[in-house]
Amino acid sequence: MTLPRLRFDLAQAADPLGAFTPRPHWLWLEVGFGGGEHALAQVEAHPRTGLIACEVYENGICSLLAKLVAEGAEETGKLPPNLRIWPDDARPLIRALPAASLDGLVLMFPDPWPKARHARRRFVHPANVAEVARAIKPGGVWRIASDDPVYQAWTVDVLAAQPFFDVPAPARERPAGWPPTRYEAKAVAAGRTPLWWELTRNAAAR
Repeated sequence: MTLPRLRFDLAQAADPLGAFTPRPHWLWLEVGFGGGEHALAQVEAHPRTGLIACEVYENGICSLLAKLVAEGAEETGKLPPNLRIWPDDARPLIRALPAASLDGLVLMFPDPWPKARHARRRFVHPANVAEVARAIKPGGVWRIASDDPVYQAWTVDVLAAQPFFDVPAPARERPAGWPPTRYEAKAVAAGRTPLWWELTRNAAAR
């Protein structure tokens, strides 16, 4: 099976770079990789960066794995050495990682949870920002993309109230270095305008 060959285990969180062979120079985490297009493009473009790709939905995990190996080659097919998969909620993993262990984190088009009573489930949430900031090293980045107006407005408010990241105005066109996804194409075709944030972890707030 392919997933066991790529699965990141919580026991590896104390030394996450040690989960990769060869040991990479940098470490990124992608939260909610969807169909896997963005994660795989990043893995191919940055071979010296280890990527832990997180996804809770089985359809997304299967989609990514199907892109990696042909049917029948699940146990023997060649896999990217700089990719690991966390098939669960990313938040326990983030809490288990050492402080300042991530060079970057990616959150692409998260579920908006548009109803007010569901706001606490949003990944961009005051309760999560400090945990993300703890795991990202000073100068590291947090990339966020959303096409949902409710989530966009919520993100603006949450980021304005936190001291950990420098927050420039979001871009209205996908920045260079952000591989496209099928979800983005569907959002644009439906008339929605994605916003793209690239936050930098500052050194002042701890």
